[in-house]
Amino acid sequence: MELLTIHHEDFTMYVECSKYEAIWGKAVRNVGSKSLLTTYTWTDGVKSAAINDEPIENGGQARAVFFDNAEYPIWVEFDSHVSNAQFGSMLQTDNDRFSFRGKTLAGFINYGNEIGRSEIQIAYTLGKEQRHFKLGYEVLCTKLNYHEHWKKIVEDIEAEYRMLALDYMKRTFHGFSPDTKGDTPELIWWSIFADEQKKFVKACRSIIERPRRRLRGYEVYLRADKLKRVPTNIENELAEHRKEQAHLYRVEEHIQSNDTQENRFLKYALNQIAAKYVTLKKRIEAIENTTESLRQEMNEVEMTLTHLQRNPFFRTVGRFKGMTQESLVLQRATGYSQVYRTWQILRRAYSLFDGMYRLQTKDIATLYEIWCFIEVSHIVREQLEGDVEVDHRNRMEMNGVFTWELGKGEHSRILFRKDGVELAELVYNPKHTEKENDSISMEHLVVPTVPQKPDIVLQLTKDDIEKGMKMTYLFDAKYRINDRTEAGVDTPPDDAINQMHRYRDAIYYKDNKDADSGLKKEVIGGYILFPGNGDPMEVAKAKFQKSLDEVNIGAFPLRPNDVENRKLLEDFIAELIDMKSAATISKVIPQKGSFMEVGDRVLVGLVKESSRRNYLKKFEDGEADLYYTGPSFPTTIALHNLHYFIPYFKGKGIRDVYEITRVRTIKGSEAKQIDLEEGKDDLRLAFHLKPHHRLSEDYQNLKPHVLIEHTFLDTTFGKLEDFFAK
Repeated sequence: MELLTIHHEDFTMYVECSKYEAIWGKAVRNVGSKSLLTTYTWTDGVKSAAINDEPIENGGQARAVFFDNAEYPIWVEFDSHVSNAQFGSMLQTDNDRFSFRGKTLAGFINYGNEIGRSEIQIAYTLGKEQRHFKLGYEVLCTKLNYHEHWKKIVEDIEAEYRMLALDYMKRTFHGFSPDTKGDTPELIWWSIFADEQKKFVKACRSIIERPRRRLRGYEVYLRADKLKRVPTNIENELAEHRKEQAHLYRVEEHIQSNDTQENRFLKYALNQIAAKYVTLKKRIEAIENTTESLRQEMNEVEMTLTHLQRNPFFRTVGRFKGMTQESLVLQRATGYSQVYRTWQILRRAYSLFDGMYRLQTKDIATLYEIWCFIEVSHIVREQLEGDVEVDHRNRMEMNGVFTWELGKGEHSRILFRKDGVELAELVYNPKHTEKENDSISMEHLVVPTVPQKPDIVLQLTKDDIEKGMKMTYLFDAKYRINDRTEAGVDTPPDDAINQMHRYRDAIYYKDNKDADSGLKKEVIGGYILFPGNGDPMEVAKAKFQKSLDEVNIGAFPLRPNDVENRKLLEDFIAELIDMKSAATISKVIPQKGSFMEVGDRVLVGLVKESSRRNYLKKFEDGEADLYYTGPSFPTTIALHNLHYFIPYFKGKGIRDVYEITRVRTIKGSEAKQIDLEEGKDDLRLAFHLKPHHRLSEDYQNLKPHVLIEHTFLDTTFGKLEDFFAK
């Protein structure tokens, strides 16, 4: 069944799509039917056009036919004998998908993730006449509202990374307008000149054929018989030398000169534009998928500009030295105004608001991935309390032609600090390989098997158990939605969830400074970000949300302007930030037959001033390696899972944390290193210590009476703050 039918005076075009009804239903569910209307335009020669047998008008609105990631077979059956018929999009990149046999041109289109306005162009020869047909329409997406969500995504990206959303050699384009602010990216320059070049060349030729001239005076020396008129200032000289036929008289003559300010500007603008065109043309020709038709078109434009530059007219025109004042000729005169207008536009930046010029952007899947990275960075910043310093170490990198990409791995790092202390860091697209020195990987993260490249890595810094401990969480942006729903809620693709399981099992931690240290588990959780839709109450009950608590792997729907579902991600990241290390680790599911040792218990012990001076000084310097108790030690304190020790100084408080490496019994004489009388040499506990980290730079005092009755406090890092003095 034909989906779109165009009856032209020379041919009939048929567009089909076997899965259109399913695609349309999915788009209506996610976007709404009102947002799926688009405008169709076509060139002359069309007798009638219809979508599903419903007539459509040129320039009128009708239901969308073309969507992303859909296959559209197309047939063009010519009524008369034609030759050299070919089909293509705006860059003729689809020629390899079409073939011309007899009277029929046939092939297929699949736009992938490219959305926006596009065109079907047909070039054919009827007899000896070359004819062209163009059909314009919009390619919409089934997951997001192109007119609302796409614009929001691009605006957010532009606010963070100017020009990052732009791309080249896409089959769709978007309207944009010149802007007086900002730099002129080369891609915009090329896009504008592609639309302006024919008008620019025509204007240059018009000026050369009928240039504006002005009378210019110059001095000449002539004999009396060559004078056309006798100026009054040489009458006396003429009378004096009337008998001298060879005498030369200095007079001023006027001629029409091409060397005007406006013609000098024309020469300057033409040379500047031609040089820029040649430079960018060479870079485009280096692209592997540049088609032969595009190469031929670029060569013709370059040849035309070169011929104009070499025109004898410019030999009589001097060098342009700038504008001393506004020129009415450049602003209003035929030809000059077009050249001046083109030159002014090419010097400007751009605005993404609708305009007459064409702009190509990255495909929607790539834009969504970058946008998710920006959204996560904003959420992390919002959830970190207080005045947080954001250190952007990320940068954009040229991709080889004239478009930009966001740096990956170490080149995209965003650090969040407060009072000089690192709280979190965010990294985009690090590629983890077996090469530990990979320039785009993250420090200490290794993959012994095959490369892994999660989209977004969030590392939160915790200091409660170990100084600078980083908790790693992965987010992967997927511009896909499962075909099935759950209670009216969109669900993420199954393979995307499976990928998060793989990431968590494949990425390990290795301390590069300790060669003997083995691999350790690194990733705590993995989460999919996808453009799903659904009631927030129902989303919270969905399976992909419940799995967050069960296995720390799940998904979050994230769409532009969807504030309610965004709050689910906000609350989740806030919980990750506030959660203590011990609580985080305790939620990690242990291997069968083993147990998870959290290491959260800490013993606070009094260090008396009466202790030996060297012993006390080691503790004050944070370098002690031994702590021994008095003759009595509380029997209620279990020693088998005691991992950390904090020395307490009366009047000062606590500061340093030590790791307990060994516990043994010693005699009082060994502790005090003096001889004691028989019966008084009692047993004590000795803790062998290794300096671990500092709780804070300064001592923090404890509440009164905490260590009055007991010289020891058995607690956990999570409860330690409850004993701090306010």
